[in-house]
Amino acid sequence: MPRSKFLLLPLVLLLLAFWPAAAQILTPTKLSSAVSKSAAKVGEEVELIVNARIDDKWHLYATNFDPDLGPTVFTFTFAKSPAYELVGKPQSIGTKKKFDEVFKGDVTYFERTGLIKQRIRVLQPGTLTIKAETEFQTCTDVDGRCIPGEESLSFGPIEVTGKAAAPASAPSGSPGASVTPVAPTTPATATAVAPADTATSATASAAPAATPDTAANPTAVAPATTAASAATPAVAATAPTAAATDTSAGGLWSFALAAFMFGLSALLTPCVFPLIPMTVSFFTSGNDSRPRGILKAFVYGLSIIGIYVLVGVVVAALLGEDGPNLIATHWLPNLIFFAVFMVFGLSFLGLFEITLPHGMVNKIDAQADKGGWGGVFFMALTLVVVSFSCTGPIVATILGLASRGERLQPVIGMLGFSLAFALPFTLFAIFPAWLKSLPRSGGWLNTVKVVMGFVELMLALKFLSMADLAYHWNLLPRDIYLVLWIALSGLLGFYLLGRFKLSHDSDLTHLSVGRLLMAVLAFSFMTYLVPGLFGAPLPLLAGYLPPQSRNDFTLAGGETAAAAVPATTAANALCEAPRHAEFLELPHGLPGYFDLEQARRCARAENKPIFIDFTGHACVNCRKMEATVWKDPRVLKRLREDFVVVALYVDDKTELPQKEHYVSAYDGKTKATLGKKNADIQLTGFNVNAQPYYVLLDPNANPDLAHTLAPPIGYEPDATAFVQFLDAGLARFRQQAALAGR
Repeated sequence: MPRSKFLLLPLVLLLLAFWPAAAQILTPTKLSSAVSKSAAKVGEEVELIVNARIDDKWHLYATNFDPDLGPTVFTFTFAKSPAYELVGKPQSIGTKKKFDEVFKGDVTYFERTGLIKQRIRVLQPGTLTIKAETEFQTCTDVDGRCIPGEESLSFGPIEVTGKAAAPASAPSGSPGASVTPVAPTTPATATAVAPADTATSATASAAPAATPDTAANPTAVAPATTAASAATPAVAATAPTAAATDTSAGGLWSFALAAFMFGLSALLTPCVFPLIPMTVSFFTSGNDSRPRGILKAFVYGLSIIGIYVLVGVVVAALLGEDGPNLIATHWLPNLIFFAVFMVFGLSFLGLFEITLPHGMVNKIDAQADKGGWGGVFFMALTLVVVSFSCTGPIVATILGLASRGERLQPVIGMLGFSLAFALPFTLFAIFPAWLKSLPRSGGWLNTVKVVMGFVELMLALKFLSMADLAYHWNLLPRDIYLVLWIALSGLLGFYLLGRFKLSHDSDLTHLSVGRLLMAVLAFSFMTYLVPGLFGAPLPLLAGYLPPQSRNDFTLAGGETAAAAVPATTAANALCEAPRHAEFLELPHGLPGYFDLEQARRCARAENKPIFIDFTGHACVNCRKMEATVWKDPRVLKRLREDFVVVALYVDDKTELPQKEHYVSAYDGKTKATLGKKNADIQLTGFNVNAQPYYVLLDPNANPDLAHTLAPPIGYEPDATAFVQFLDAGLARFRQQAALAGR
């Protein structure tokens, strides 16, 4: 080889060594800010506007989904100021919506571009510049990487005229509070009101402050809001993409279909089914002509639909903008729904009957007797009222589920339910000959009602579980939850087989095929639940069950039992009690730490390498790796025996003690939470901001890229490749230890 090539080779190797590190700082989302108007009077409202530009094949999570689900909701934290107050919650415009298979819930997100608006009310005259700290998360479905982000935004200046006014909203709307369901624990340090001499005539902010993502590569961020986007925020706000609308509509269509099925089930209850022939006779036995009778049947059906949709509209109005998030996160509405579902479930089982006051029913029925078009409407209202004892629990179920989503869902739910509920009354009125094909009323109707009662009791536990998880009461852990569901489904199976009767049940002379098949389904469901007591993940029910933790049940020789014994032994052999173990836990019973310095001390004492898991609560691929790759016996054995494991959560909001707060040398910002500290370790040492990210480190070396035992890896679904990664790092550590005489 020529001498020039020998001289060039070290340079090429050096470039290759530094190239991956330089390429790993990702900024898939760039934010810019604007205000809806640059001048306002005291008491007027102004919109603060955030525009997001998102790289292709990435998506930015929005503000309007359940913050307890998993992914990081886009959050703001505003500094306290008497010069303005927040009005409502931030609004994400033009979002897409999908069901996340990992977190088992609906999430909303942006692709390519995003628009978020927050209204404020100005309270004092002068030049107002508003600053906010933002936290967000951008992910890609290509390889599962997720990038946490934080950025300081500046809105204004706004020239405010008039006399000072007192705040009109509740204290919770004051600046300084987080305006999304999850509040960052770090206090905002930005000032809300800028000095007058800093004011400019620009409407949009010129450049947000540098963040960890942009500090290392300032050229990656293009200029902030363009003049066009700043001048026309209303246009952007009212023109969501067609794709966004279609995706959101898909979720609503699914919910409408589910509500439609609820409506069909309501027809098979003893309060409703016998009313079908009685009601149809009203339209077929009168003096009206055939066309007029058909028209009245249509009006009757539309009246039923209108009544139920009105209920949905009222519920949506009562929920308001913050209703779904309040219900998803606050203990009180969840406990109310739990109580309501328990009462309705016991009612379906026959403990008591829920009816509306007889006086109200009689008055409505008297209006129906007057005839005419008004009589048709009151006949529909009479049907709704009379059937309330059977339809009320079903309607409450739909509204309870809808209240955890968007404001439009209660209306869509009632539309789907009422359409199915009204359809047979209308069709049989038009085609009365079809009545001959209806099965006769009988004890089977009460059986349907009892089955619904068991379902109501199971759903009630979900609401109690939500409150229990949010406030760490530990009243309904996963094992107890599963035991109750197993008991209820088993009782349902025995009931369907006729092993016991409830009140209002008829004597069961023989077992029908339909009843037998329903019993098979009940026992099959019970059998599916049983392995969950011993650690099985039960993926089909992940959205309804509490998260997996330690199990009260074990099977001798089973996988969980086999893993539990060495895990417990190893946990007791840890060098010191792990910090943050009261709320963080490693999967599969692995012993380990959640603080890097603790892990380094223990690794030095035991002469083992460190396995660093940069992870996050909202990291989808982190959970996939733990559930598939980490579960592999070869991986578990190595992690348990050959490494000191430390999991560093980059998105944890736990406040660190004041003495542990520090200013990062990377971005110059104060790190006051566990997540920010861990994210700073990853950025500073390894120049990477994506998770999952796995590092093998010598505990005697600095935690940086130059001292890793093997090239760090991210998402790697091949367990064999992951084992090779662990073995390579372990061999390098033993080689270094032998040379050092350790």
